[in-house]
Formats: sequence, C-alpha cells, structure tokens
Amino acid sequence: MQEYNLNNMNRLEKKYREEVISKMKDKFGYKSNMAVPRISKVVLNVGISATKNDDKYIDLVVNTLSRITGQKPVLTKAKESISSFKIREGNVVGAAVVIRRFRMYDFIDKFINLTLPNVRDFRGLNQKSVDKHGNLSIGLREHLCFPEINPDEVENIHGLEVCIVTSTNDREQGLELLTLMGIPFAK
Repeated sequence: MQEYNLNNMNRLEKKYREEVISKMKDKFGYKSNMAVPRISKVVLNVGISATKNDDKYIDLVVNTLSRITGQKPVLTKAKESISSFKIREGNVVGAAVVIRRFRMYDFIDKFINLTLPNVRDFRGLNQKSVDKHGNLSIGLREHLCFPEINPDEVENIHGLEVCIVTSTNDREQGLELLTLMGIPFAK
C-alpha cells in the first residue's frame, strides 16, 4: 500500500491539500481540515442496448473501459425482463468501473487536461451538471476523446458517462470544490 507523503502525491491531490482546503475553509468556515468536502470516487458507466447485446460488442466495451481506467469493469445484468425494450433477465445491460484514491486523482487530472480539450465543440461544462448533492455527471457521446484509445483501431463508437462523486450534500459547496480542483465550467 502506498504511503501518504507529499513527494509521492499526484499534482491534483497536492493541489487539494495545499490550496483547496484552505480556500474552502475561508469561504465556508470549516473548523477542521477533515470537515472540508473532498472527491470520494469517480464512476465510469457504459450502457449496452439490447440490440447490441452480443459478445463482440461487450468485449469491445470492456476493453475500452479497461484501457481508460486501468481496471476491469463490472458487467451489470438486467434484474427482470422488459418485453418492450427486448431485455431478458440476466442480459448484460451495462459495464461500470469505480475508481478511488490514487488512481482517481490520476484519472481526474488526465480527464481535465487531456480528455476534455479533445471533446468536439467543447466550451466548458454546464454548471447544471452538478446535482443537489454536489456530484458532477458528464455524458460523452464518443469514447475517442480519451488518449488511450487509438481511433484507427476502433470498430464501433460508443458513449459513456463519467460521474465525479463528492463527500458533500450541498450543491454550492460541491460546485466550489470542483471549480477549485480545476474542472472547466462554462461562464
């Protein structure tokens, strides 16, 4: 297990500990560093429709999420059959990855500085993407914007959702935390 020392930290985690905590304490009046909200996890999710529910497509999605995150995704299965959506109980309906701790900070840093500038027609994230609990949800139409994906090798393009979960239950505090961490919101 990796130790917590300033020499071993990611630059985003170092920024959180050195700058963001003090600014959040000044603005919201926290008495302790432990009371300041933090980013607790990042969740990546890909939905798989019933029409594309074949092994080749599922392997493509699993491979994509593995390359992006460095972790193997968990396949989510349908709990019940829904005939109007052509879903049967036990069919794979999605894949998800939860990133925490060191990998989380590395992923967010890469997401802010490399991935978002590669998104087509990107002008900043909408502040309405932050929910009432301070969590940010971003939907991407193409997975090609990630630097790990080689566009020449891609057969099918699929979208994915990135959800950055914070430890606060207040939208204003969550928005301030994400802004101080460097998330580019539209003005």
